[in-house]
Amino acid sequence: MSGRGFTLLEVLVALAILSLTVVVSIQAFAQGLRLLKLSGDHQAAMLIADLKTREVTSPTEGREEGTEGAFAWERTIKVLPSPDLDIPGRTVKWYVYEIGVKVKWGERSSRTVEIATLRTLAAIDRPDPGGPE
Repeated sequence: MSGRGFTLLEVLVALAILSLTVVVSIQAFAQGLRLLKLSGDHQAAMLIADLKTREVTSPTEGREEGTEGAFAWERTIKVLPSPDLDIPGRTVKWYVYEIGVKVKWGERSSRTVEIATLRTLAAIDRPDPGGPE
């Protein structure tokens, strides 16, 4: 054949390269979408954890759990020892609480985020005055 056209072999090689490029592009796009969904889920879990932390206005020791859509959360509140605030011979004026929230989601709750914060409460405002000293 003359130099005016392509041979069958050249056309097949060009189609193989084109199809490989298309497959790689589609896989990259799909991976980007998976990462975008994972990022959105992570952000939603952090928002739920932050909300559940901020909901506590007057802390009392204990554990609560619940669900928000596809997310399961667990909140734990406990009094922390605070020797610097507990002066011998004086009444306790302040209590320090640790509020921890864990949010799980995904298949068999394989994804988890956890946040914790400290909250100080005056002994006068404490809901359970007979608690730890």
